[in-house]
This record gives sequence, C-alpha cells and structure tokens, in this order.
Amino acid sequence: MAPGVQTVRVGEFFDAGRDSLQISHVAGCQAEALERSIPEPLAHRPGLALTGFFEHFASKRIQVIGLAEYAYLQSLTPELRRERLDALFAHDVPCVVFTRGMEVFDEVRTLANEKKVAVFVTQLETRYFIHSSAFVLENLSSPRMDIHATMVEVSGLGVLLEGDPGIGKSETALGLLKRGHALVADDYTILRRNGENRLIASAKPLSQGFMEIRGIGFIHVQRVFGVCALRDEKQVDMVITFTRATLETNEKLERIGGKNEQKRVFLDIAIPQLVIPVAPGRDLVNIVETAVCFLKLKQNGYVASEELDARWAEMLKRVEGKEK
Repeated sequence: MAPGVQTVRVGEFFDAGRDSLQISHVAGCQAEALERSIPEPLAHRPGLALTGFFEHFASKRIQVIGLAEYAYLQSLTPELRRERLDALFAHDVPCVVFTRGMEVFDEVRTLANEKKVAVFVTQLETRYFIHSSAFVLENLSSPRMDIHATMVEVSGLGVLLEGDPGIGKSETALGLLKRGHALVADDYTILRRNGENRLIASAKPLSQGFMEIRGIGFIHVQRVFGVCALRDEKQVDMVITFTRATLETNEKLERIGGKNEQKRVFLDIAIPQLVIPVAPGRDLVNIVETAVCFLKLKQNGYVASEELDARWAEMLKRVEGKEK
C-alpha cells in the first residue's frame, strides 16, 4: 500500500463504525451506494440546505439529520419535504445518517434507492455521533503504510522491531511477553499517521493476537499469556533495527558510540532508531528492555555518554593542573 491519505468509502465507514457508532443500514442498500467515497471525512448537519440555501453547502461530507433537522422536515407538507430532500440528494452526498434512532421518512427511503445513496440510523444522540464518527473517519483516512516488522509495548513505550526474516524479531517479542510486556503486531504491522502527527501501529484484523514462532507454529497470545499481553494499537516511540553482526557493522556502531542520534522515517515522521547487531549468545530481550530505559532517560535530558565525556574532561583538567 502506497503511503498517502486514504479515500474512505461509505461501506468502510459502516463496517468500522457498526458497533461503536451503533449504526444500521436502512435504505440505499445497493453495492454502488456502499462504494461511494467520502471526499471530506467529516460529519455535517444540513440545516440550511434543507431550507433551500445551498451556498457553501458541505456536500462532500456525511449528512447528519439530528433532532432539529428532523423536526423541521416533519413540519413540512409531504410535497415540500420531497422537494427539499430531492434537492439535498441532487448534490451527490456520500450518505445520510439519522440520529437518536429516529424513523426515516418514506421520501428519504425512496430517494436513497433512486439515487443509490446509503441511509443509516444510529441510536446515539447527534452530538455524540458527530464526535465519535470523527475518530472513526480520522482512523480510516489517515495516511498509512504496511511494513514487515513486529510491534511491542515495553514498559509503556511502543517499540517497532525490524530486520531481515529469521533474524529473531518474533522470538524477541515472545521473550518480552514472558517478562510482562505486550504485543501489538507480529511480523506484519500497519502504520498510520494520526491528526496529532504521531505514528500509530496496529495489526491486520485477520492476524491480530497471533504470533508465529519458527519450529512451533502459530500461538494465540491472549490464551497463552492473558488479556494484558495484547494491545490493539500503540504509538511508535522507538525503532530497533536488528542487523547481522559483522566486522563492518561493529566498527560502524562503535564509531557512532551512541552520540549521533539516528532516526527512522515513516510517513514523514522521524522516530528514534537503534541498530542492534545480532550474534549468537546475545540476549536480545534484555537489550530491548535496556534500550527502552535508555530512551526514557534521554527523553528526560540524561545522556550517559555526555556524563562520561564530562568526567574525562574533568580528569584531564585535574591532571594538567598537577603537571603545572
């Protein structure tokens, strides 16, 4: 999947919000209605549009019929109501949602089927539906990408483990689970950039909660380690890149010495990165836990190498003073 803003289809919105938004599909049930796009992933109350005023009408958004809109339509004669609703549907709106479980007008059902526009009913109050739908739409429309990596939560921080196949990502995650940490996604992770410009990781719905361990096969994390060992999604705070240890790799890492901060960029967001060489006998679980502690200290303004440099400078100053 190419990184970029996602086009949200009405059917995707319905599937994603079916439970959290308490919505049901009542009219415009054709496949074409669910394939309609939502160009502006927001909800809009078409109060002025229903009176016949369409200047600056947000027709590219989900149209929400709340209590006020419903009362106004109810006050009209059937002929005038049909005329006003016909004008609304003529603007090619993505879909229409009635809140508070209100009964959908017959004119709306007829127009929805004629124009192939989906009509939904939610049990939520209007303000709650608009607020909650914003989160669903943001999630669906956020720029995203797929990556072959394992995502874990370690001591409250989100850590993305990446590296060549078979290098030990899943085994490291398994060891972290046994120490009380949590899994977000194994081997295949979906990354998205949210409205706060943060990188959020999650698993594909089909494989969520499962891990593949070479020699064992698939295991269900929640059944083996308990409900606390699984997270639906997590912000990415650090990327740990496993690389096979070679003389060249070791020399490069030694020259870096932890002073030059490395970054890994996903969806235009730079994430702190540590490159960890993998060799027989290295305790990768312990290294990942230590890396998280290292990041927490760094976020609080403490860098061990800087303190060590300061000690060396102080010692050299004392030595030079004695020589004089």
